[in-house]
Amino acid sequence: MTRLQIGRAVSRLAIATVVPAVLALPGAGSALAHTPDGQPGKSEESVQPLMKQPIPEAAGKNVLLATVTLAPGQESEPHVHPGSIFAYVLEGTVVSQLGGEPERTYSKGQSWYEAPGARHLVTRNASKTKPARLLVFGIAAEGDPIKQPLPR
Repeated sequence: MTRLQIGRAVSRLAIATVVPAVLALPGAGSALAHTPDGQPGKSEESVQPLMKQPIPEAAGKNVLLATVTLAPGQESEPHVHPGSIFAYVLEGTVVSQLGGEPERTYSKGQSWYEAPGARHLVTRNASKTKPARLLVFGIAAEGDPIKQPLPR
């Protein structure tokens, strides 16, 4: 099995087992983030942590689960994840671009994978009127941040 096939299999498994449980959580991802002046734009998206769990089969690694909400028209700052990230669109449409790849648009029910260290250049809510919400499943080493800003 190739690395890509393994990533897709893990993504499908995570989505099939976790999405129904997350959708049942009250208020999951209900807050919206804005720039300091209250207008949508580049800013920190609203992140609601749902779970952090050590992985017994992978000593020193944790599974992290969160919802990420982007306000209408909001775009997050470019960043990198030290560990693997699997993103699933719960609501809305999101434009994403990883370093060296073209921008891709993902709608409700679609997902993507980010390899450890991949430069995430664009994360943008494609709608100017409706929020977008993601379910993010990450694997990271104990003590590593889930996300780091890219140097300017």
